[in-house]
Formats: sequence, C-alpha cells, structure tokens
Amino acid sequence: MPSLHTALLQSSGRPGDVAHNLRILHDAAREAAATGAGLLVCPELFLTGYAIGDGVRRLAEPADGESARAVARTAAEYGIAVLYGYPERGGADDPDGAVYNAAQLIGPDGGRLANYRKTHLFGCFEREWFTPGDQPVVQAELSGARIGVLICYDVEFPENVRAHALAGTDLLLVPTAQMHPFQFVAESVIPVRAFENQMYVAYVNRVGQEGEFEFVGLSTLAGPDGVVRTRAGRTEQLVRADVDLAFLKESRADNPYLHDRRPELYGPLT
Repeated sequence: MPSLHTALLQSSGRPGDVAHNLRILHDAAREAAATGAGLLVCPELFLTGYAIGDGVRRLAEPADGESARAVARTAAEYGIAVLYGYPERGGADDPDGAVYNAAQLIGPDGGRLANYRKTHLFGCFEREWFTPGDQPVVQAELSGARIGVLICYDVEFPENVRAHALAGTDLLLVPTAQMHPFQFVAESVIPVRAFENQMYVAYVNRVGQEGEFEFVGLSTLAGPDGVVRTRAGRTEQLVRADVDLAFLKESRADNPYLHDRRPELYGPLT
C-alpha cells in the first residue's frame, strides 16, 4: 500500500495580506514537492490571518473565488495537494451575510476535492464573526487515502473524531490556531485522538503573536499507534512525515477499539 508524504506548513503569514500569504503557500508547495510530498497542509485562516477583526468579512471569498483559483494553479504547477484555511463567504443558499471559518482541499491537478466549515466555534471572537457549519464529516480520496477535515477546536470534541473514524478516515487534517496556554492539545490530545480512533492526524498551527493571541506552534503529525511522526517547534517551519497506509492497516487489525464498541450503551451521551 502507498505512503503519502505530507508536509505541514507552520506559519502565520502576514495577517490581512492575502497576496503575501499566497506567495508563502506557493513557495512552501514548491519546497514540499521537491522533497516528494504529495500533500501540503496550512494552518487555520492562513490566507487572511486570524486576529483581523472586521477584516474577516472584508477578505472573505466564496469557495471558488480568486484565492481558490490561485491555490489551484500552485497545486497543479507542483503536482501537490494543498489544504488551506480561509474565511468563506456563503452562497445564495446561506443566511444573509454568513461567513464560515473554512478549510479547502485542492487536488494535485488543481481540482477542488473538499470544503469544510468549522462546526464548533471557539470563544467570543469566532462567534462574533463566523457562522458555524453543520456538516460534521467531510472527506475526499487522495493517493489511496481517505482524507477528512476538521478545524482546531473541532478536534477537541471526541465525538467529531470518532465520527470520522466510523466513516473510514485514514488521515485527518486539522488546520488550527492553537494559542497559549493550550499547547497540551498538540502535545497530548492529538496523539491520543490518533490512537483511540486508529488514524493519522495532522495538526497544523499558526505561530507567534497576533493581536491578543500568542500561537504556540508545535504542529504535529501523529500515527495510529499514538507516536508522533513529526513535530515543529515554536518558529515558522515546514516539517514532513509519511502517512504509511500499510502500517495503518496493520494497526487497525491489532487495535480493537472500533470493533469492541457497544453503541447501544451510548444513547444517553446525546
């Protein structure tokens, strides 16, 4: 079975400057592809910045907007899939003025594979500017792997990740804006989520001070054995690791969590 070499771009870019951030993404895609990566994962709201206040609405774009086309050109140029975070302006079927904290997966041919809207908004800032999404499991197929997407706070709800496990997600991509003092999520929660749900989890963070927030970095790719394959530090970095699908198959055969569940007992939880 194939492996998917995966690159994690830990960067906050330049908040409020979409053109500059697209250039960072372009350069990271070129570097990642040169090392054999088939997937580049960027942080939450990477295209615009996180702590940009009413800039969220001003810079929001539809899922097929100008920035999406720019990312598609980069992906096709280097033959690498790209997952990036951005504020999505809703379409005609959405509530008036709805903006979503979204992440979109573009394939290595430039085609749009998946678009996910964050379902669990964190804190007053996000609830002021965003509408929560209502589709818990979004997936796409890439290089023999079933890819799932959550955003930041979503992964801290075990129900979300278990829903992906039951839907067969092999690699869960989690662009994030994890801030001080919650670094234990990258250090402890993410490896546990990967182990208890028998999947790979790529958790890709912003870094440094941005407005009132201090992002802690520590971008992490953890395997189904709970072992971290790569972890960034506290600076801007591009780190890489393999998602080994053969190892994932073996791990699932050895670990009975999903087989030993008793769903008839869990009704009171919801």
